[in-house]
Amino acid sequence: MGDTGTGTAEGARPDPVLLTQPAEGTPDVVETFEALREASDALAAGQGPIAVDTERASGYRYSQRAYLVQVRREGAGTVLLDPVALDDRIDPFVDALADTEWVLHAASQDLPCLDELGLHPARLFDTELAGRLAGFERVALGTLVELLLGYHLEKGHGAADWSRRPLPQDWLDYAALDVELLVPLRDALEAELAEQGKLEWALEEFEALRTAPPAPPRAEPWRRTSGIHRVRSPRGLAAVRALWEARDALARQRDIAPGRVLPDTSIVQAAVTAPTTEEELLALPVFRGRAQRRIVDTWLRALRTAARLPKSELPDPSPPHDGPPPPNRWGDRDPAAAARLAAVRAALAVIAEANRLPVENLLQPDLVRRTCWRPPADLSVETVAQTLRDSGAREWQIGLTAEALSTALNGAEA
Repeated sequence: MGDTGTGTAEGARPDPVLLTQPAEGTPDVVETFEALREASDALAAGQGPIAVDTERASGYRYSQRAYLVQVRREGAGTVLLDPVALDDRIDPFVDALADTEWVLHAASQDLPCLDELGLHPARLFDTELAGRLAGFERVALGTLVELLLGYHLEKGHGAADWSRRPLPQDWLDYAALDVELLVPLRDALEAELAEQGKLEWALEEFEALRTAPPAPPRAEPWRRTSGIHRVRSPRGLAAVRALWEARDALARQRDIAPGRVLPDTSIVQAAVTAPTTEEELLALPVFRGRAQRRIVDTWLRALRTAARLPKSELPDPSPPHDGPPPPNRWGDRDPAAAARLAAVRAALAVIAEANRLPVENLLQPDLVRRTCWRPPADLSVETVAQTLRDSGAREWQIGLTAEALSTALNGAEA
């Protein structure tokens, strides 16, 4: 599935125009209540959708809060808001953005931290999701802006520590550019989706994204420790769990990203080597550093707690799950389910190709696996459609896939 055929062929496309500064310049950051009121009044008086983006400090801070909020609206220009300076008291800003359509790129990354500030979109247009549904293989903001608008955005600070104050000017330029062309990009993608007959599909997806509940917390988040596959014993897994929980508590208290408190590699190494004394622990890489020496008691206490646990309290080597096993095990555990999955995947691939869609946007892979692992007793089109609907599939997805899934499931059962 290649880029869509909109516009000039890629080989003849003119070089994109480099943007290093917003057309109207980068505004001062809103960090006083007087400036907040002025900016909010301007936004409320503007016209059309509002481009929205945030900057967080992932990799530096424990929290995923927004350290900068950028918005842009026709008639109001760009606003850069510092919620930290305002103690998150931004009611005029919340009111100004109410009852408007928001345009975001990869909205699921920004909506949670905007929600923490009391900011909720009345309507949503996600340019990344729109790009996927339109059939573009590459859907990064900069790529879509180049393909559809002919501009190259200056990038480079997305992974920066946005909790830093004051924010450097080139970071602010970057932040302002991220909303500079979002609304024109939205309009171009809307036209593309309408031309392909997919606009209603996209609107269903945007509404599902806007109204999705928060993801439930993971049952055992410590199992996501990188390199945990090296730890093979229940006692070793208990050590990983104890160190992870001690690190998480410390990181939360200090508002520091957990990996900066203690890397995953060090947790795994300590679990594998099982030191029992301070000297043995401090002999390990990272732990012998000055910062770790100051809190060595925290790590040693966690390791000793894990070492004293009775067998009944040790973690199960197999992580718990509420769904089917990994598909690569289906052939041994349930050959009939493996046959169903193969048939359904083949059918979905045909539909996705015909409609120039990523197959994972046609139907969520987890939904496909669950349906194939435990299909409904009645494999009629109507029952399969209702099963998909009950599992959260959108009507456009059901309309495209229910009949093909019914046929594939029935064929695999024959």
